[in-house]
Amino acid sequence: MLGNPTPEGITVAPRPEHEIRTALPPALESMTLLAASVIVHDRAADRVLLIRRGPRAKFARGMWDLPTGKSDPGEPVTGTAVRELREETGLLVKAEHLRLAHVVHGARAVESPNGYLTVVFAAHEWSGEPGNLEPDKHSQVRWTPVDALPENFVPSSAGALRGYLAGGPRLSLMRWNT
Repeated sequence: MLGNPTPEGITVAPRPEHEIRTALPPALESMTLLAASVIVHDRAADRVLLIRRGPRAKFARGMWDLPTGKSDPGEPVTGTAVRELREETGLLVKAEHLRLAHVVHGARAVESPNGYLTVVFAAHEWSGEPGNLEPDKHSQVRWTPVDALPENFVPSSAGALRGYLAGGPRLSLMRWNT
């Protein structure tokens, strides 16, 4: 029996029904946490939107950060970026307006002992005015000139932001012993 031709014109024989596999359940204990951050860059005013982590934050209390959050199960990372930006600041951005800016791969963190991967996007188009919509997590949300970034900044986010503003690098490895 001939199979279906692929776009390259190669014919592939279909698998017999007894060989069809179903997806395995996720290995949650060993999964790397997936997160998304958004660099909201107002190019006209040459400023970026930052949040200051509050006194009840789970990590990096009092430090500046990008709007960031963890992915929900089954959520694409662009959906995470859109949702977290809206939940934290009230700004609305369309997923198709996000541009990949940086990737941070960390060996471990407070809520991710098995590592994390943060996909950092840049947004140049949005609607709304920023506000602190999660005052239990953040003490402040503000526009900051790109030439006056604070020193007290979450290291992984600071590296991603500085890399983006300088035009590279596009990857940061955090806490790996390599």
